Amino acid sequence: MDLFEDKIREDIRHNAPLADRMRPERLDDFMGQADIVGQGKILRSAIERDEIPSMIFWGPPGCGKTSLAKVIAKLTKSVFVEFSAATGGVKEVKAVIAEADERRRLHDVRTIFFADEIHRFNKSQQDTFLPFVENGTITLIGATTENPSFEVNSALLSRCRVFVLKALDAGDIEALIMKALSDKERGLGKIKVNISAESIRFLADMANGDARSALNALDLAVKSSKKLKNGTAKISDALIKDAFQKNHLLYDRAGEEHYNIISALHKSMRGGDADASIYWLGRMLEAGEEPLYIARRIIRFASEDIGIANPAALTQAVAAYQACHLIGMPECGVNLAQAVVYMAKCPKSNALYKGYQAVQDDIKNLPNEPVPIHLRNAPTKLMKNIGYGKGYKYNPDYKGKVEQDYLPEKLKERKYFS
Repeated sequence: MDLFEDKIREDIRHNAPLADRMRPERLDDFMGQADIVGQGKILRSAIERDEIPSMIFWGPPGCGKTSLAKVIAKLTKSVFVEFSAATGGVKEVKAVIAEADERRRLHDVRTIFFADEIHRFNKSQQDTFLPFVENGTITLIGATTENPSFEVNSALLSRCRVFVLKALDAGDIEALIMKALSDKERGLGKIKVNISAESIRFLADMANGDARSALNALDLAVKSSKKLKNGTAKISDALIKDAFQKNHLLYDRAGEEHYNIISALHKSMRGGDADASIYWLGRMLEAGEEPLYIARRIIRFASEDIGIANPAALTQAVAAYQACHLIGMPECGVNLAQAVVYMAKCPKSNALYKGYQAVQDDIKNLPNEPVPIHLRNAPTKLMKNIGYGKGYKYNPDYKGKVEQDYLPEKLKERKYFS
């Protein structure tokens, strides 16, 4: 029976996605994130001593959050329980915690509870963890792609150490691809694969920092390739592109094209071209750009290029940002489309922008002028006696415009907004 079960487990492992099969088993095999798991770093030391604190791993997809948790699972003497907030609920959490409590009381054995996609739990559901993290019944490791400042209960967050994982660079992903191609036990090493160094680099660039995406695209490309007469799988750039099912080549989130396209969006909105605006928006979103980045740029545009010509533009832009934060991709794409079309069709004025630039220049280049004495507050008798507030005209007491200066004496002729 045990041999039969072992065979089933081996078959499941062999048929698992390549990215899952290639997960590192030791810290030395872990790619990237040297800032937190490099030699001498605090998290690495805690893992090696098996003294894991409750913590949150925050980072983009495919950066190694789950892989790092699984490395910890292999190294710890604690019982390691893996849970996905996307598929499980509070009932399951409470059952695991009850077992952890019994394990600790009766056998003095700790439990590490790995909650993948912890942001899928709302704040009240996250409260379930709080007392048990605080009293040590469980050590919580949460993984999230969302900003924990917004998505994790503040009380729970205060009891966890947050580690920020970064998207992998192309070099790390190339190394992972090479390892997968050569590994005969877990990777593709038993298959003859013909792929050039240039195509490996192309694949790494297309992955955009996501190791899971790179390895699974490689796996799909190998499986769908036309085999040569000797059985070799020939992998081309076109096949890699098809495996990704979308074109990342023309939009590099960290490179020149990123800035080219956001510039094209901004200038299309400024020029009042709604069609071009929505096109450049789509180019970014379909390539995987972070929607909140675009939303922030639209907020800036609303004041820089529209301003007082239509103050409601800022309200529209902020609403689009909130929509992106609440529902995420792909649903929020239409909210951003509404915002960029609205911005494109608005009347334009850069008077606010130019006015504030002039203020910045004066503050930088001129001495700090004193506040006119009639505008100063006088909360104490001494300040009143030396003239603070003297001569100030309280506007509601007058009909019509009140003649008095509000700028410092040396700047009173300045016109920053007109």
